[in-house]
Amino acid sequence: MRDVLDRIGDKWSLLVVGTLRAERLRFTELQRHIPGISQRMLTLTLRQLERDGLITRTVHAEVPPRVEYELTPLGGTLVELAMALADWAIQNHPRIEASRDAYDAAHAR
Repeated sequence: MRDVLDRIGDKWSLLVVGTLRAERLRFTELQRHIPGISQRMLTLTLRQLERDGLITRTVHAEVPPRVEYELTPLGGTLVELAMALADWAIQNHPRIEASRDAYDAAHAR
């Protein structure tokens, strides 16, 4: 169970799942929608999600090749959970920031 939680709880996987929730996207489109993710990290994350059966990678025989990513039915089951977590983070971000500021002030040297 821990390996599954490690995958969906890493820094980028839920962002990729959330980004793919409504449509299939090409690599560069995904990268544009996820600020701060490097090309290498997006590549690794996509490979891991594909290996876990959460996304599919489709290569179209064109010149240049067109590669698209989309959620599998299993990956789709994560969308509601990912969005609920994102909503929670957005709603509670000000309180968490205030708590961090108070902690840092109390523990400043």
